Amino acid sequence: MNRERMSLVRPPYVDPTTNICYDTDSADYQGWLTKQSMWLKGSKLFFARSEYSAPHGMVDLSLCTTVKSADLKAHKRNSFEVSTAETTFLLYADSEKEKDDWIGSIGRSIVRCSSTYNRQPTSNVDGDDDDSDTYSNSSNNPYFND
Repeated sequence: MNRERMSLVRPPYVDPTTNICYDTDSADYQGWLTKQSMWLKGSKLFFARSEYSAPHGMVDLSLCTTVKSADLKAHKRNSFEVSTAETTFLLYADSEKEKDDWIGSIGRSIVRCSSTYNRQPTSNVDGDDDDSDTYSNSSNNPYFND
């Protein structure tokens, strides 16, 4: 990641399907992947031919299910995949460290978008903080049945 370019002013991305305009300035993480400038901002992964040009594509990470190493699948070192229900994107970093940094950054973004991350903690209705009944040794609990 190149931190000195974090204040780079970029043109917005306009989604060709919805015409929604996305701000692409102030990237959370950025670098070069698969010979394209890519940057992560919130739950969006933008890509462009150069770091100064308007993005020509975007991956909505809120629709993604996984990000993981793909060296074996791609037959190329420092590769990883970002998957949605319909599409898998194979991306290539310049080094193992960059690949790991991208996987971590994209993974955190996917988690932030998930419903389990955003779910509010439930309050204990009966006021009983003892969880002993959750792990009871009863015939209804499959973990204690032989």
